Amino acid sequence: MALPRQRTFDDLGSPLIDVPFCVLDLETTGGSPASCGITEIGAVRYRGGQLEGTFQTLVNPRSEIPAFITVMTGITQAMVIEAPAIEEALPAFLEFMGDAVIVGHNVRFDLSFLNAAAERLGYGRLPNRSTDTLALARRLIHGDVHDLKLSTLAAHFRSPTPPTHRALDDAKATAHVLWGLLEIAGTIGVTHLDDLMTLPTARGSSHYRKIELTDSLPRRPGVYLFRDRNGEIFYVGKAKNLRTRVRSYFYGDTRRKIETMLRELDRIEHRVCETELEAEITELRLIVAHRPRHNRRSRPGRAAHWIKLTDEAFPRLSVVRKPDGPGTLLFGPYRGQQAARPVVEALWDALPIRRCTGKPGAREAPCAPAQLGVALCPCDGTLTRAEYAGVIDLLDRGVAADPDLLLTPLAARTAALAREERFEEAAWLRDRHRALARALERRRAWSVLQQAGTIHAAAEDGSGAALIERGRLVTAWADGHHPPLMTIAPPSADPSQLPVDLADAEEAHLVWRWLTSGNVRLVEAGGVVAEPRLPVRSLDQIAV
Repeated sequence: MALPRQRTFDDLGSPLIDVPFCVLDLETTGGSPASCGITEIGAVRYRGGQLEGTFQTLVNPRSEIPAFITVMTGITQAMVIEAPAIEEALPAFLEFMGDAVIVGHNVRFDLSFLNAAAERLGYGRLPNRSTDTLALARRLIHGDVHDLKLSTLAAHFRSPTPPTHRALDDAKATAHVLWGLLEIAGTIGVTHLDDLMTLPTARGSSHYRKIELTDSLPRRPGVYLFRDRNGEIFYVGKAKNLRTRVRSYFYGDTRRKIETMLRELDRIEHRVCETELEAEITELRLIVAHRPRHNRRSRPGRAAHWIKLTDEAFPRLSVVRKPDGPGTLLFGPYRGQQAARPVVEALWDALPIRRCTGKPGAREAPCAPAQLGVALCPCDGTLTRAEYAGVIDLLDRGVAADPDLLLTPLAARTAALAREERFEEAAWLRDRHRALARALERRRAWSVLQQAGTIHAAAEDGSGAALIERGRLVTAWADGHHPPLMTIAPPSADPSQLPVDLADAEEAHLVWRWLTSGNVRLVEAGGVVAEPRLPVRSLDQIAV
């Protein structure tokens, strides 16, 4: 017999009235599933508050029942001698339980015995989700009762069946306690399974009363916006499940930033998105448009920088603030000079590119990098343009078509430093290699997206489709919906060399990551969609 299917993440959004619950209790010969056995299983299955079935069986543990267990439960050796063994009882119980959410009082104890038996019989651990009335009571009514024993809670909620240390009676009492706890939980917005799963471990926030602001949030992918009392947007976020994600802020997140955000929070707005890609890009665009004060780490900077090869007789690398003007754009944009610096240093490490800025032939002696042999520089007038042209040719070919020309020298030097046990220097070079490889990948992705023009692509798993124009999302739609009317236009003759701002670069990166995720098929494109033949290889892929 196969175990019930594990409930998916989407199932968590089920209203509690639609969720099947299997409330159970076990009686055992002791406290450890490794050395003790089950003597009785009792369970009741409910859906929508209505009883669907009852299960009860004694179980032969094939071991002696201790006297104190008999005194406590009333189950004697004679009562179980003709009872089915766990090999017979467990399959029947699993069929009764089905895919229901397991409920118990201190449910970990019951699950430890059930999982041990299931694994021993070849079923594997139970895939069902579970919740604990003990943990729920601790969260909801700890101050209203003197202890959290099942007998105390059953009396508190006036259960018609008192617990008796027999499995079925205790399961019925636990079920009555569950309904009482769910009624209380409903007053604080716990109406769906995902709310219930989170509730026992939620520590609560000092601003928990504001959780009512989440009541209208749907369980769908999208973007949420936090506004303060002045109506200003101070935070934008994305989520696969808007309601679950936003409510999680109120469940005791101890980060200082979250506490500050909840204190400022006055209103929550949301935008439902058809796909996760649309949610990611909508979040990015809203952050760029509103520049929320609590999105400092994720918002693109105002001042972008690019790495350029200067337009000189002996070109050199330069980090500039504007992409236009003389020279050849290599990489960018970056948030600042510090972000671009590792790529410049990686290129210096890979090729003897000129580093000095003086006029060629203006010095009697070579500059320091030239004297050290790490750069070819024209400062003393001995370097010819023909000699230097070979370096620039390697740079051009490495950037445009063959990245190994740039990455292999870095990998070889990193390996040599490691062999010499100069690990700190090797780590620096490794980081530069990664920065350059990432820059090459992003440049390639941008080039492919520009040459492709308009792209219509769809996720293989049916999670949605998108229309993309030169790396920017035009529209997205859910699987099964009709795509919008579209004209697949060929790209213009002169696609831009690099993104002109940070926001465009980041959006193109998100689009490219989705297109190359392995789960997306190309439906139609206006131009050629093709990557260069030679890949950008990581450090561990290069044999040196």
